[in-house]
Amino acid sequence: MPLLPGAEPFRRDGGDVGVLVCHGFTGSPQSVRPWAEYLADRGLSVTVPLLPGHGTRWQDMQLTTWQDWYAEVDRELRALTERCGTVFVCGLSMGGALALRLAARHGDAVSGVALVNPGNKVHERAAPLLPALRHVVRSTKGIASDIAKPGATEVGYDRVPLHAAYSLRAFFRLVDDELPRVTQPLLVMTSPQDHVVRPADSDRILSRVSSTDVRHTRLERSYHVATLDHDAERIFADTHDFITRLAPEARPDAVQEGTAASGGA
Repeated sequence: MPLLPGAEPFRRDGGDVGVLVCHGFTGSPQSVRPWAEYLADRGLSVTVPLLPGHGTRWQDMQLTTWQDWYAEVDRELRALTERCGTVFVCGLSMGGALALRLAARHGDAVSGVALVNPGNKVHERAAPLLPALRHVVRSTKGIASDIAKPGATEVGYDRVPLHAAYSLRAFFRLVDDELPRVTQPLLVMTSPQDHVVRPADSDRILSRVSSTDVRHTRLERSYHVATLDHDAERIFADTHDFITRLAPEARPDAVQEGTAASGGA
């Protein structure tokens, strides 16, 4: 199937500090591309994979599970660590849960985690019925484009495939159990007005991780897809500040000095 316009994966090689950015459930790299481009423009090596079953049509996602989505970001992280000495992971919504599992399982290979409205639980009333309901009803209304900013839209599906939603629910439970294994510095950015993921999910995550270097900020002007919303520039700048605090070699001046030194060698 052809990709939806804007759903293409993103990759740009830069310096020795790498960033893996994970998009959300039924979404695509388009929703986090400005975030990735902001970091890449400042000399970081950045990659945004397209998760299996995403970016085409919802029927394709019906055939995939959390194991497929996680395997893709795990593969991208391993590739990034081969070419970068320091690596951070970022994620929006379900992408936040993917990032947290990468941190839990890869330990010191991940230097920090930045999350925007990370998901932790499927709260809908019908969630307990998903094991049976998914065999009767193929899909339900979509969750894309929860954005306050006029004119901003997200490239995502207009339907949620219930087989995939069932798998997502299982994945959230798995990640919740693994949260105590997350020890890395953590930046969590949460929209109080989110119509897709409850802000309580961020609180739950913060209460269960073992990280001691933690910052939690509120995105007062944005809805769920805050990376395309009014607070986008704040997200981008805060993430860059977070990374450069932990990895000073990622500062633009440090990258330029390193490039100059290499050129003169």
